[in-house]
Amino acid sequence: MSEKTANPLEQFVLLAKTAKGAAAVELIKQALEAPGVYVFGELLDMSNVQDLENGPHASHLALLNTFAYGNYRSLMDNKANLPELTEVMVRKLRLLTMVSLAETNKLLPYSLLQEELGISTVRELEDLIIEGISSGVALGKLDQKNSHFEVDFVIGRDIRKIDIGNIVGVLSSWCENCDSTLSTIETQVEKVNREREETKRHKNELEQRITEVKASVKSQGGEGEDPDSRMDSERADRRDKKGGKGKGLRGSSSKGSFWKQ
Repeated sequence: MSEKTANPLEQFVLLAKTAKGAAAVELIKQALEAPGVYVFGELLDMSNVQDLENGPHASHLALLNTFAYGNYRSLMDNKANLPELTEVMVRKLRLLTMVSLAETNKLLPYSLLQEELGISTVRELEDLIIEGISSGVALGKLDQKNSHFEVDFVIGRDIRKIDIGNIVGVLSSWCENCDSTLSTIETQVEKVNREREETKRHKNELEQRITEVKASVKSQGGEGEDPDSRMDSERADRRDKKGGKGKGLRGSSSKGSFWKQ
C-alpha cells in the first residue's frame, strides 16, 4: 500500500511484466483511468506494452503515447485512429494539457483554456481546474473577475528521449549562468573586503597621527606642564604687574601733595 501511495503507476508496471495482448490493453485502460496516475513512461517502456505496436491493439499503444506526451488537441486531431475514451480519460487528458500549457505561461486565460481543452462553458472549466487543484495536479488561484487561472505549481509530465538533449542544453546554459553570477559575486566580495581593509588601515594611521600630534604639543608646552595651565599662569602674572604699577603712581602723587603743603 505504501508503494502504491508513493508511486501509483508501480502496480501497473509490475502487472505489465506478465500481461500480453488483450490483458496488456486492459492494463492500459485501467492506468489511464486510475486516480493519481499522471505519468506513463515506465509503463510505456515495458516490452509487453511495446509489443502491441505491430498487432491489432496498436491503437491502444498510440493512446498511451498521447497521454504520456500529447494533449487534448492531438487527441482530437488523431481521434479516428484512437480507441474511444471514457469521460474519466477525457478529463485526465485535459488536466495534462493544462499542465503543459502552464509550463510556458503561469497566467492562463479562460479563453485559452477553453480553446485548448475543448470546453464550452466557464463553469465546466472552473470545475475541471478545481478538480486539478484537489488532486494535486496543479496549484494556483482562480481569478473569476479577470477570467484567468494563476498557476503556482504543476506536476511534471513524461519526457521524450529525443527531448533529453534539449533539456541537457538548457540545464547546461543555466549552470553556466550560475557560474558567471557566482564569479561576479566573489569578485564583488573581494573588492568590498579590500575596501574595508583599506578603510581600517587609514583609520589606524589617522589615529596614530593624532596621537603623535598630541604628544608633540604637550612636549612643546613644557615637560610635565599642561599648556593650558601655563597660559593661565602667564595671564595672571600680567595682571599682577599691571596692578603693582598703578599703586606706585598713586603713592608718589600723594607724597608730592604732602610736601607741597
